[in-house]
Amino acid sequence: MAHNTRDKILTTAENLIMQTGNTDVTLDQIASTLGLSHAALYKHFRNKQALWEAVASAWFNREIIQQINISNDGSSEGQLHDWLWAFVNAKKNTFNNNPRMFALNTEYIDNNPIALHNVLISAYQQMNSIMNYPVDDFEKSEIILAAFSILTLPNFKETWNDPNYNKRFEMLWDLIKNGL
Repeated sequence: MAHNTRDKILTTAENLIMQTGNTDVTLDQIASTLGLSHAALYKHFRNKQALWEAVASAWFNREIIQQINISNDGSSEGQLHDWLWAFVNAKKNTFNNNPRMFALNTEYIDNNPIALHNVLISAYQQMNSIMNYPVDDFEKSEIILAAFSILTLPNFKETWNDPNYNKRFEMLWDLIKNGL
């Protein structure tokens, strides 16, 4: 039951962001919508930061990580190339199609290195699987993804719709592929 309530809180928070058009939804608004007390939210989240990190993380996994579908055909390097291309495009598409949730993700995840690392663990796991890297050692995958930061971090979002976006991706790929 507690897990169900947690999921309802996350869904309600995201829905309120979409309905109000901003990320300044209060805990009181969430509690009121659910018919809970403000204090009841703290049974599931230690503070407001933890709630918003959970909302942004769930959204990131659903809208970015789960949108990556690549073929298992070909070399590991080719599969990694395709996975990275799908990842950067999923991030770009969310920026273009859902600016409110992208802003929340930026505020609570991308601007918080520890939260960002935790959210990206599923991405690192996928990359490790493709490259046959050790399952729980994310150093190589983290470095590879960091190389593509210009195509994934919100500080650079204004350049993601430039006509040379694909060319920039391929230039980055050419720089790292021999070091895989």
